[in-house]
Amino acid sequence: MSEQKLATRDGYGKALLELGKINPNVVALDADLSDSTRSEYFAKQFPERFFSMGIAEQDMVGAAAGLAFSGKIPYASTFAVFSERAYEFVRNVVSRNKLNVKITGSHAGIFTGEDGKSAQAIEDIAAYRALPNMVVLQPCDSVEAEKMVFALADYKGPSYMRMHRNPVPIIHDSDYRFEIGKGEILKQGKDAVIFATGTLVHEALKAAEILKSERIDVFVVNIHTIKPLDVNLAIDLAKKTNCVITAEDHNVIGGLGGAVAETLSENYPCIMKRIGLNDKYAESGKPDELYRKYGLDADSIAEEAMKFINKKR
Repeated sequence: MSEQKLATRDGYGKALLELGKINPNVVALDADLSDSTRSEYFAKQFPERFFSMGIAEQDMVGAAAGLAFSGKIPYASTFAVFSERAYEFVRNVVSRNKLNVKITGSHAGIFTGEDGKSAQAIEDIAAYRALPNMVVLQPCDSVEAEKMVFALADYKGPSYMRMHRNPVPIIHDSDYRFEIGKGEILKQGKDAVIFATGTLVHEALKAAEILKSERIDVFVVNIHTIKPLDVNLAIDLAKKTNCVITAEDHNVIGGLGGAVAETLSENYPCIMKRIGLNDKYAESGKPDELYRKYGLDADSIAEEAMKFINKKR
């Protein structure tokens, strides 16, 4: 893991610019937040292919749909919570018609911190995951965000990519091979498996080190694609450990925990613990303070995991 820290939104902006240089069909749209989502990188280089829609998310999605119909590859970005304002447009125009629109929601989860509680999207994964034809992705670092942007250009269909405001350590190097729908085992184990996504991947890795000092050995898996979930990997590791934990900066209802629980309940029922926001909103505050309060930091994950694993024993 690199000591350098970057936000996933930085990776998004960098990759969108590079993609624009090699693919003239790529266009970008934003809802008056291009400096925050980093789509401004693209806008400065390709002003004729960038559309600033103002605070009008429904119009942004509608315009993106029209551009997709005309053969363009539109990347439409705003804050994750504001993207929900256009949800009906996404449902009836983009998802229903399988349009090649790439929606990006930045500043997701309580990791958004001081931007305030109204900006903390904790239900967006659940909302987008429920839409037929929609792919739902969340990178854990800036490198993965870059790879994701390029992969989505090759994927023909609607998608939702979830990004974060604050910087996190870089896990991957430039040779990392990203594939939609394939989970990534970051650490081998035997006693349990922690399926984590986004910023919680970092907390899960730190939690695994804490558990190691207690002679508990866990798998840590980066689930960058929540839909379609890597079903085979989830079942395989559930069979190997019979003890499954999920970790996400999202409501435990309908997010990664829900996706894994649905899969295992139908294929390999086993004991399972979902770590996330327990159906409640948070407040404004520093990300690390909020993570501690709501049990999303490494110490809290390790503590919950120990209790849970000891029950199995």
